[in-house]
Amino acid sequence: MKYLIRQKIALRFLITLFLIISSLTSYGQSKNFIDQPYLETTARVDTLVIPDRIYLSILITEADTKGKTSVEKLENKMADKLKTLGIDIEKQLTLTDLGSNFKKYFLRKVDVQKDKEYSLLVYDAVTAGRVIMGLESIGISNLNLTKTEYSSLEKLKIDLRKRAVGAAKNQAEAMVLPLDQKLGHALFISDLNTGVQYRMEERMVRVQMSKEADEDQPIEIEFEKIKVESTVNVKFAIQ
Repeated sequence: MKYLIRQKIALRFLITLFLIISSLTSYGQSKNFIDQPYLETTARVDTLVIPDRIYLSILITEADTKGKTSVEKLENKMADKLKTLGIDIEKQLTLTDLGSNFKKYFLRKVDVQKDKEYSLLVYDAVTAGRVIMGLESIGISNLNLTKTEYSSLEKLKIDLRKRAVGAAKNQAEAMVLPLDQKLGHALFISDLNTGVQYRMEERMVRVQMSKEADEDQPIEIEFEKIKVESTVNVKFAIQ
């Protein structure tokens, strides 16, 4: 019994000693960092890029023709038109939703009106304009601009981080210059924010076609540029 009590006392002593040593070590490291002269600065860089992945939502519904033209015929017309515009429908066109007006069917005992929704990917504003104009010419005008992206975004983020760190260094060197001191190595670097600022709202895109309109001529359409920025915080030693 006495042996067990002694073991517990010894174990508690070792644990307490370990905690004291760990605390002193941590304090010493923190103290060494704080005691040395250093300069802290924050820098931000940003850029604007033109989106090269543009997503259009296309809704085909029999309601637009009052049930006179089936969804199947409408989507075949759409596919033919997109092919003439140079769209690879196997890679750029995907079906996102298929629906039928069953509620109307059960209440009124009329034919079911079907609809299909597609997502179309194009790579520039000119092509998007041609698609909108071309589909309007065959009676398909329910289009939404749903999303824009920049395909090389991750590579751009890395480049902006480099530029932000470089800007932080330039700022720090300018700050120590009047003090007749030199900037040492970096003690701490933090990526505060590297990301994209979107101001994109889903909106309906409609085109008013005139009888004289040339569907081979793209309409004037522009997409808001995407803003990408990076903010870093750097602590430099001062020599």
